[in-house]
Amino acid sequence: MNQEKFQHSYLSIFLSYYRPHLGLFLLDMCCALGISLVDLAFPYASRMALNELLPQNLFAAFFGVMAILLAAYGLRAGMHYIVTYWGHMMGVRIEADIRRDLFHHMQDLSFSFYDKNRTGQLMSRATNDLFEITELAHHGPEDLFISVVTLGGAFALMCTIQWKLALIVFAVVPIFVVFTIFQRRKMVRASLQVKQNMAGINGQLESAISGMRTAKAFANEDQEGEKFRVSNDQFKGAKRGYYKAMAGYMAGLEFALPVMNVLTIAAGGFFIMRGEMDLVDLVTFSLYISTFLTPVRKLAAFVEQFLNGMAGFKRFVELMRVEPEVKDAPDARVMGVAKGDIRIEDVSFSYSSGETVLSHINIHIPQGETVAVVGPSGGGKSTLCQLIPRFYDVTGGRILVDGADVRSVTQHSLRSNIGIVQQDVFLFAGTILDNIRYGRPDATEAEIIEAAKRAEIYDDIMDMPDGFQTYVGERGVMLSGGQKQRVSIARIFLKNPPILILDEATSALDSVTEARIQSAFDELARGRTTLIIAHRLSTIRNAHRIIVVDEHSIVEEGTHEQLLASGGEYAQLYNAQKSVAV
Repeated sequence: MNQEKFQHSYLSIFLSYYRPHLGLFLLDMCCALGISLVDLAFPYASRMALNELLPQNLFAAFFGVMAILLAAYGLRAGMHYIVTYWGHMMGVRIEADIRRDLFHHMQDLSFSFYDKNRTGQLMSRATNDLFEITELAHHGPEDLFISVVTLGGAFALMCTIQWKLALIVFAVVPIFVVFTIFQRRKMVRASLQVKQNMAGINGQLESAISGMRTAKAFANEDQEGEKFRVSNDQFKGAKRGYYKAMAGYMAGLEFALPVMNVLTIAAGGFFIMRGEMDLVDLVTFSLYISTFLTPVRKLAAFVEQFLNGMAGFKRFVELMRVEPEVKDAPDARVMGVAKGDIRIEDVSFSYSSGETVLSHINIHIPQGETVAVVGPSGGGKSTLCQLIPRFYDVTGGRILVDGADVRSVTQHSLRSNIGIVQQDVFLFAGTILDNIRYGRPDATEAEIIEAAKRAEIYDDIMDMPDGFQTYVGERGVMLSGGQKQRVSIARIFLKNPPILILDEATSALDSVTEARIQSAFDELARGRTTLIIAHRLSTIRNAHRIIVVDEHSIVEEGTHEQLLASGGEYAQLYNAQKSVAV
């Protein structure tokens, strides 16, 4: 993603999205120009017919002019079709480009960004905000162009008829412009408030739907309803402020536009009395007033579209300007297939809040070795797992894979060599086949079946009504905890990485299910460099080494037998779990 593009002004960034669709934009503008010229031609042609053709009994010429005007309005209808269809399609394509850039940028953002931002608010930026940007992208330039051409052309033609009356009529326009600028400030503030509150509602709704089962389990529907009511009331309040500002603006507009008609009749009647214009000229002026009332209304609509669209676009640009905390180095190289030798040298890590999680950790995991990391909750075990694939960057020390600092290689190539099985398995809403194939998108069906067999989930899948085409539901809700875990193991078998990280992968399972899939984990770890973060110590007895982490540092290291014999913290943890089991 070219971040330099988003350091320019909002307007230049917005206009840059027209460049790939310049042909459609020019077509739209040419048709808009044609529509304006037809609108300007009708009053002038009518004046000529009334002043010259009819008085001279040139009836054939008169009906010829009317036929030309009829054909012109037929052409105008065709141009309106192009503006409506292709203009909207241009807006849709621009919206798709903006959403593409936003999605790719969100993929680049680090874990820390998602730690701080709610899913619903991010979804609001990718849906509601972008829809209004589309309306602005299509209607904005077109409405502004038509309005300027029509108003400018009408003023010039009216000056050729009676310049004094033209000046009197157009004296209302600057007043309208000043009024618009004054009201615009109120509407901008109100529009931004609406955007923020809409994002809050989406966030609350996303949280409420995701936690619906928990709310029902605790019979807390009323509490969740109250949370949503508060967010909804805030949204209503923001909308009330916005529509109040808009109502003042539209009321002023509806007063200014009829004033032009009254001024035209009053001043025109005065000039007729003085013999400076005739009745046909006054009729022509009245037709022009009707002609440019529409572009004035379009200008009003443009102001609203601009405010709504730019409010959303500013929020989009603000998000695009967020820099990922973890980035590839300018000279980062692509890592090939790793052997799996991992060195954690004097590593420390703290969150941006200053909270220390790890302090001066040193671990060497040779190729093919299995190392388990245990310790009390909050000791930094899972954080250690997230530092190796660079989900976060160390704040001190370094991590080497095959002798290369993980910061010196591309994130994609590094993570392609690492397979991670976590406690909270995420399955996408799709079929079992789709979720297993996620480990390697180009895998054949035969390879997927083999991976399922090795993960010991194949028989379960075959017992399901639709087999591999079974729909797993949102986040895999249609499967049991053990089945979800074995689907995630099958994904890793398919990926076949040289480095494996098991982050408390069985802590959410019951003992029977855990024992059932332990053989799948043993098969998965064979021949790979494996790091196991374990809560249940009974699952790591076969590890080559066990490391005990407490108070952000390593307090013990050795085999299961050695640590039990030493009688230290590991022995206390093991005996405590054994007592609970008994």
